[in-house]
Amino acid sequence: MVRMIMHGCGGAMGRTIAGLVEKTEGIELVAGIDLHASGQETFPVFASLSECDVPADVVVDFSSAKAVDALMDVCAEKKLPLVLCTTGLSEEQIAHVNQTAEQTAVLRSANMSLGINTLMKLLKDAAKVLAGAGFDVEIVEKHHNQKLDAPSGTALALADSINDAMNDVYHYKYDRSKERAKRDPKEIGISAVRGGSIVGEHDVIFAGTDEVVTFSHTAYSKAIFAKGAIEAAIFLASQKPGLYTMADVIEASSK
Repeated sequence: MVRMIMHGCGGAMGRTIAGLVEKTEGIELVAGIDLHASGQETFPVFASLSECDVPADVVVDFSSAKAVDALMDVCAEKKLPLVLCTTGLSEEQIAHVNQTAEQTAVLRSANMSLGINTLMKLLKDAAKVLAGAGFDVEIVEKHHNQKLDAPSGTALALADSINDAMNDVYHYKYDRSKERAKRDPKEIGISAVRGGSIVGEHDVIFAGTDEVVTFSHTAYSKAIFAKGAIEAAIFLASQKPGLYTMADVIEASSK
């Protein structure tokens, strides 16, 4: 039985994951970390991971970027595997992720869904054909009005998949309002929409002469992210120190 700590248990994703863990075999939620817990949790809740004295095998994080550094320090100290789902990390924090992975297993993913991670693979193949033929690439992402970071971590991950397939020849354009110039063929435009209760929509557009190819993914519920996070936790609990992705989880589950 994998013993899991939920970092950010009071948030929407934390509550969703907690509910799903109760229905999932092979894993149990033994503690939560949150400054603003509801008090209705069925597990002990602590203000920080450093205060938590409950034995565990893995931590799943859905919190905020400002809480990530302290979390990684404790996980590295305790050799506690970490599924890091928080987005909007700075370059310095990403470097911190890599340092933490030298001490314990870390799985970092901008999006935990099976569909998105499959889409990343498809985009690599599409980019070699379409972008290689001169198609312009644009990404439009839509999320609810409570999301703090923009563009989404998933949109950036999709762009990175394309850029990686094309030997990093692209740069990213987030705003064209301050300049009057033709589009650079070596840019990937990324646009963010915030409104209502949109869970998550991502469109990747390859626009060529007289034809457009669009890849779309729509999340209708946070449950898809929760399921992926739980699968990642079960996988990561038995892994050696290192940096992992959802691709490793998908590969392991297919064997």
